[in-house]
Amino acid sequence: MRRLVRAAAVVVILAVTSAHVGSPDVYFKGKAGAYDVNVIVRPPGVVPGLADITVQVTDEVVRRVTVQPVFWQTSTAGAPRPDVAVPVKGETGLYSAQLWLMRSGAYSVYVSVEGPAGVGTAIVPLNSLATRRFTMELPTGGLLAGLGLFLFFGLLSIVSAATRDASLEPGAHADPRHKWRTRFVTGGAAVILLLAITGGKNWWDNEDAAYRRSLAGPLTARASIRMDGSRPVLRFSLEDSAWFGGRTTPLIPDHGKMIHLFAVRAPALDAFAHLHPIRVDSANFEATLPRLPAGEYRVYADLVHASGFSRTNADTIDIPDLLSSSSASSDADDGWRIPANVPEAAPATQSALADGSVMRWENAGTQLLAGKPSVLRFAVRTAQGGPVELQPYMSMPGHAAITRFDGSVFVHPHPMGTISMASQRSFRQRASGDTSLESITAALSRDSEDTSHMLHDGTTGEVSFPYVFPQPGKYRIWVQVKRDGQILTGVFDANVGGREQSTR
Repeated sequence: MRRLVRAAAVVVILAVTSAHVGSPDVYFKGKAGAYDVNVIVRPPGVVPGLADITVQVTDEVVRRVTVQPVFWQTSTAGAPRPDVAVPVKGETGLYSAQLWLMRSGAYSVYVSVEGPAGVGTAIVPLNSLATRRFTMELPTGGLLAGLGLFLFFGLLSIVSAATRDASLEPGAHADPRHKWRTRFVTGGAAVILLLAITGGKNWWDNEDAAYRRSLAGPLTARASIRMDGSRPVLRFSLEDSAWFGGRTTPLIPDHGKMIHLFAVRAPALDAFAHLHPIRVDSANFEATLPRLPAGEYRVYADLVHASGFSRTNADTIDIPDLLSSSSASSDADDGWRIPANVPEAAPATQSALADGSVMRWENAGTQLLAGKPSVLRFAVRTAQGGPVELQPYMSMPGHAAITRFDGSVFVHPHPMGTISMASQRSFRQRASGDTSLESITAALSRDSEDTSHMLHDGTTGEVSFPYVFPQPGKYRIWVQVKRDGQILTGVFDANVGGREQSTR
């Protein structure tokens, strides 16, 4: 029975990671020059396909907003002309547009805002992936089949009439020879039409099979545990032929880390770790495991490629009893939360932290709906309720991890949204004309030391995460911040309601 449960869990997780992200919608909160913008891109899930994009601009005197999709192997000069986003009626500063994504791979969406402060542009990375097939509705299929039969017999009628009557004098009747020739030609036409239909069906079946094979899936990877003396080691190994065959671009660091790996104990979600495995060789990465309680864990690994393509790989592992093991962390930014500090039902509004301070969910009373943009706001306070000052945690005020209890959703958002900063930097570097891996990696290294993304939240102990919940249901949220050199993890539960029809 346990094996069946585990197999089902793996299937659920892989179904999610076949899209390479924990959540389909892309959310960016940041600057386009001097303008504050919130950008949401909803990928079509098919290629070619139309992506929906909405842009919220806080400046009310904006003259125009344009959007342009740029494939990673091209420049803006080789991309389609920018589309003008249309203002949404009844909404202030909200614009919408649709973009054709013609190829599979990494795209950047150039969002340009024109206003009193000039033209400002934000680059929003986006994965274009074929993750699903649309099926034809039965009424539509029946209608098309009926039209097809009408055309088939109509063509045969035309051939029959042309063969029988075209060569006859007016008023003459067809003799037996004409009738036999008509039957012969009409039968031959029917055979030709049937061969054409069969050939068309075979062509379509081959196209459909090729599309099925092209549906996006994660790189084949495996998580495992080994003991190095008394030190438990979690190894993440890339085993996909695409990786070894050079059919993917190299990995680049995101927030200064090659991999962000998350381990969540299932099904209770009562133990959590955010680790940063160190590269051992071209395909293997290792991190020291903290003293997590024994059990089955869902493992998620966030990877970013030099092309700007980001993906999430998943696996499940069984962690043994580690009480007698060494727990020295292999990375100073590793953080975790164990059941000793997590009640069976996580509090909805407040979470005690390891240093005695408290994390509060400031807008916990706001109704959360699937498909509707939301901003999750948190604040860290002393035990007496006073403000605290947060330190940059991997160049950000904080990091979060959000998962649905059944494992069907997992995402690693930041205060800038769900985009990968490494992907964004990669596209910026490419826009400058310098596409070498060394230059991109060097730029990312500088970014990892840049604390400008802290904005002003860190000085007040506050951090927020824009996000669009993709499905209704129960979610667990972990929020991680850094204070006095210590990584602190708060935990909360959220109930997300059904999708509003007006949100799509």
